[in-house]
Amino acid sequence: MKRYFIYLSYNGEKYCGWQIQPNGISVQETIENALGILLRTPTPIVGAGRTDAGVHARMMTAHFDSEQENIDLPMLTNKLNSLLPKDIAIQKIIEVKADAHARFDATSRLYRYYITTEKDPFLYPLKYKIYGNLDLQAMNDCAKILFEYEDFTSFSKLHTDVKTNNCTIMLAEWEQKGNDYIFTIKANRFLRNMVRSIVGTLLEVGRGKITPEDFRKIIEAKDRCKAGASVPGNALFLEEIEYNNDIYK
Repeated sequence: MKRYFIYLSYNGEKYCGWQIQPNGISVQETIENALGILLRTPTPIVGAGRTDAGVHARMMTAHFDSEQENIDLPMLTNKLNSLLPKDIAIQKIIEVKADAHARFDATSRLYRYYITTEKDPFLYPLKYKIYGNLDLQAMNDCAKILFEYEDFTSFSKLHTDVKTNNCTIMLAEWEQKGNDYIFTIKANRFLRNMVRSIVGTLLEVGRGKITPEDFRKIIEAKDRCKAGASVPGNALFLEEIEYNNDIYK
């Protein structure tokens, strides 16, 4: 049995998220179906994480196992791309060590959220349109406060099945480019809905409705009801996933 990593990207607009769900088509299910056809056997895949409905990925990883010998990986990549819909693209498939795990061996994930103040019919599917300008300095000052904490229960979806709400945030910053505000956040792991609820809360900071002291109290409350509303998923992108080199053959 050999293990392989798939590197892929997708537009999540038409999907109920990455993970297989009973009430809609997921990215995972779509790839599993195509892979099963090509390998002529049911082939489950394990992703590096879960993205919510409508969220996109410029880079996602997943692993699968196969007993087949001498798989032509470039050919499998091309055939998968031919079989998959246009909104899912496979970059490469590589063999990794037999115990490498797409989810548990990931050392970090990086997300970006894209906001615009410009009304543009070509931007709205991938950016969140807001009205008025934001206080960039205030948002960055509060983003730095995230580094002081590990428990982010206040930014987690309720009633999830995770064992801990602790995360280590390595990067959290806003930048402004013309009419756009871009939030970048990197951590060892993320809770469900975490990035979208952090962004929603920081937008309240940028509008002058929440102070840095308020922001600290929200984190320390460990209560989702204290944080701001989650922003829409259509402007959120999973951009990078990192691994140590020892997983590769």
